[in-house]
Amino acid sequence: MVIGLLLIEIHFPHSTSLKEKRAALSGFKEKIRNRFNVALAEVANQDKWQLASLAFVTINNEKDIVDQTLEKIIQEAEINLEGEIIHSKIVHL
Repeated sequence: MVIGLLLIEIHFPHSTSLKEKRAALSGFKEKIRNRFNVALAEVANQDKWQLASLAFVTINNEKDIVDQTLEKIIQEAEINLEGEIIHSKIVHL
């Protein structure tokens, strides 16, 4: 059994409030939950209106499937978020 954890830090240069940041993240988080069946949460920088730190967790018997899922989430973030990914890291637990 492999547990994969993806940490992503995103910069929203055009966001001027927490409300704007949360609106940008809301649809993305729901889309990722439904498409990839992963658990996710904003884990840091909740009070910063231009930064978001998200954590995604998935589990599978095969490491390759875990890695593919988390890599696809990074690609979705690059394409669909209005912000810029400034850091991403995949960890196996």
